[in-house]
Amino acid sequence: MIIISHRGNLNGRDNSLENNPDHISEMSQTHQIEVDLWRINGELFLGHDGPQYQIDSDFFNKNLWVHCKNIEAAQYASTLDINWFWHDTDRMTLTSKGHIWCFPNVYLKNGITVMHHYAQDLPDIKGICTDYPLKYT
Repeated sequence: MIIISHRGNLNGRDNSLENNPDHISEMSQTHQIEVDLWRINGELFLGHDGPQYQIDSDFFNKNLWVHCKNIEAAQYASTLDINWFWHDTDRMTLTSKGHIWCFPNVYLKNGITVMHHYAQDLPDIKGICTDYPLKYT
């Protein structure tokens, strides 16, 4: 099963570490991580509710699952060889690498479901994006 850290969280929500580029860069050496990307006036930022941390174009690596938060970010990401996706209220979407990315409580055998809570019994799915990746490894 694929285990992806939600915004860089390790063992529950930690607002000081979520989408923090220093934390993400270090952690992505050993973990897969979902990050939130914004592009505004040609500049790149990480942040969930808005652009919070400015990053450079060399920030991206193969262990990141890039959630584009605005159309400009999606347009930029589409020019790179990275695993990115964009969705709004869709219950699922496809990433640029062909993975099915699902909203919480949407479970598909070949999908990756976002799970904000810890669950000992996981459904038969391809992977999870969780705030608790350390509990699953």
